Amino acid sequence: MGAMKIDYLSLKKVTSMHGEEIHTAVSNVIDSGWYLNGEATTTFERQYANYIGSKHCIGCGNGLDALTIIFRSYKELGILKDGDEVIVPANTYIASILSITANNLTPVLVEPNISTLQIDDTKIENAITKNTRAILIVHLYGICAYTEEIGRICKNHNLLLIEDNAQAHGCNYSENIITGSIGNAAAHSFYPGKNLGAFGDAGAITTDDDRLNDTARAIGNYGSSRKYVFPYKGMNSRIDEIQAAILSVKLKYLDQDNARRIAIAKYYNENIINRNIKTVNALNSVYHIYPILCSNRDLIRLRLKDKGIETMVHYPIPPHKQKCYREWNNFSFPITEYIADNELSLPCNQVLTDSEVEYIVSTLNSCQ
Repeated sequence: MGAMKIDYLSLKKVTSMHGEEIHTAVSNVIDSGWYLNGEATTTFERQYANYIGSKHCIGCGNGLDALTIIFRSYKELGILKDGDEVIVPANTYIASILSITANNLTPVLVEPNISTLQIDDTKIENAITKNTRAILIVHLYGICAYTEEIGRICKNHNLLLIEDNAQAHGCNYSENIITGSIGNAAAHSFYPGKNLGAFGDAGAITTDDDRLNDTARAIGNYGSSRKYVFPYKGMNSRIDEIQAAILSVKLKYLDQDNARRIAIAKYYNENIINRNIKTVNALNSVYHIYPILCSNRDLIRLRLKDKGIETMVHYPIPPHKQKCYREWNNFSFPITEYIADNELSLPCNQVLTDSEVEYIVSTLNSCQ
């Protein structure tokens, strides 16, 4: 097989799959003359709530804002207060933790299970104190992080369960339940590279809680409950009409796109044979990212690059080692640190061809 050039993710190719519909949707918004809080936003919010299986969907500016607004709303409702503790996986993207500290809440980091890369539910109970009020699970890489044990812990300790669903649009927990509808509230990111991606920043909150819906919607609109009435010191975080229209088009094809990602991941799982590589046990995943663990990651990544295969690392520096959280820099989370040192993300998306996937595997297997 000759050398190929394979992007980690070609957004241009992703867009071209439904380019005509997207162009029409954008043109309709432009011609309407209404660009915020209009029909396209209302339509997408309704469609996405129905898809997730939640009563409410609130469009936001991005996924971080969605998480931040959720915690802020619970504070305004008197359910959370400054200093309350939120359990969160140690090996998450930093946005999960930023949303907690931005609300003067205290993150309590818990190691992941090395087999699934998700928060280790056997370690959560020991992290609970008299100040614990919530668990933030992160469906990292598109893998469902929820377990029955996490549900039991939340019920027994009367804890909020918040989902960071930024990477797991359409991921099944069970036959009739998908991520984003499991906890008290969930945050979603529609960053362009996500399985359901906009053409810029966009996000959403889903929940069945009427009070949370009303509060979150107001906080994201400057704190306004109705025009020129401001019960909260809010922020400007709204999805715009163009992004909403684009997402409505792409939502129709999300399950189809995820099915292709799952098929590629299955091929990887069955055909990657390299003693230096460990694949991940992802029972329920939509493979926003296909992660492998490599004992010689940098060398393998370089060899793949030489063969025209682009890869990524998610994420090379864990939150507790970042300068912005310097007070944690001496903390030890060995499993999280091992993942940061060894994780490599392979191309895994709906625009890859069978021959490209086969080329990636054959090249990877030759990197001994």
